[in-house]
Amino acid sequence: QVQLVESGGGLVQAGGSLRLSCAASGFTFSLYAMGWFRQAPGKEREFVATISRLGSHTYYVDSVKGRFTISRDNTKNTVYLQMNSLKPEDTAVYYCAEHKSPYASASSRTGDYVYWGQGTQVTVSS
Repeated sequence: QVQLVESGGGLVQAGGSLRLSCAASGFTFSLYAMGWFRQAPGKEREFVATISRLGSHTYYVDSVKGRFTISRDNTKNTVYLQMNSLKPEDTAVYYCAEHKSPYASASSRTGDYVYWGQGTQVTVSS
């Protein structure tokens, strides 16, 4: 069965960096676009970044452009989110997700993702 396991979250001061990883199993990883989303307390889950199946296309929410970088290693079935210049407003639980369709383009729409990890907490102190 599909499994997505996030890691790398933690507590960091504003201006610091974290690298999230999401290890995938149970499906042919290289056929699917992947996404990172986040959910802060009392808020809806929001799109953060997405990457096409071969890594050639990436898209970001405006609030993280220039600070976050999504990447993937299809030989390791892993997608990453490098987060630099972190701000307190980046505090949230971060989730990785698998697109619902093979060969589909990268997408920012929550409804296009069918499998989700359990999430990893990122806390940025001011």
